[in-house]
Amino acid sequence: MRISGFTMGKNVDKLYYPIKPAIMSILPIVDEFVVALGKSDDDDRTREEILSIGSDKIKLIDTVWDLGKYPNGMENAHQTDIAKNHCTGDWLFYLQADEVIHEKFLPIIKKRCEELLDDKTVEGLLFRYKHFWGDYDHYHFSHHWYKHEIRIVRNVPEIHSWESAQSFRRIPNFDEINYRQQEGTYKLKVARVDADVYHYGWVRPPSLMKKKMKALDTIHRGEEGTEKRETMYRNFDYGLLDQLQKFTETHPEVMKNWIAKFDWKDELQFTGKPSGTRKKHTHEKLKYRFLTWIENNLLGGRNLGGFKNYILLKK
Repeated sequence: MRISGFTMGKNVDKLYYPIKPAIMSILPIVDEFVVALGKSDDDDRTREEILSIGSDKIKLIDTVWDLGKYPNGMENAHQTDIAKNHCTGDWLFYLQADEVIHEKFLPIIKKRCEELLDDKTVEGLLFRYKHFWGDYDHYHFSHHWYKHEIRIVRNVPEIHSWESAQSFRRIPNFDEINYRQQEGTYKLKVARVDADVYHYGWVRPPSLMKKKMKALDTIHRGEEGTEKRETMYRNFDYGLLDQLQKFTETHPEVMKNWIAKFDWKDELQFTGKPSGTRKKHTHEKLKYRFLTWIENNLLGGRNLGGFKNYILLKK
């Protein structure tokens, strides 16, 4: 059995993505790790960060992004597919540049892949998620945030990254253009794996959080008009962190040096009243707080309704 890891990105280090820890977190159980690296700005050091890992398992694929051909976030999926298409494993382990796996889960994940290798009804593996927010001590476990997602898929040509690369679908006769198509696509049949993905995409200095939001806005909405929306990218406010779940476990060992850079605690608010001058985050709105309370207190954390981009098998 072979497992390939893969990811994609552009200006990753410049935008404060922990891509080095992400790659290192699963290197022990993969036979190769493919990175589709988009042409980045001159002051970005993503390539240097990846190469500093010093592993011959890592394969870099240089790419050029085309937001005109792949608008509305689809370039993310296109780049993910480029990396996927260079993988040679039986199972393909996708991690975005801000997703890290704790070392305690690696034996569990590998064993699950071995157990299901010959069961072709299983097209992918479903992981739990912890979405960290603001700092490394608080995370979301709320209705608004997805609690599960597909992160391992079979090496099958019909399986493609989908929409903005959050998930995957089987797309027969795919035109390689419309990653947001619905008709003629099929949800993957997946099995659970008893492991978490630690998502650090919303843990950045507030100033860099705004730069990330601007970059994502450009990918999804195009270059034009970003100047008009410039006020969206100022003074990011995470809100009250005491409204979130408190994290009391350990972070992945590969995150140790990254977490040591944390120096924006004085810019965060832990108690008191939220700012009245900004728009509420979705998780702060009464509707979502109510749904979250029901899910966490009456449903054992299970989602109340909501879209699921997979068919869960009892395996």
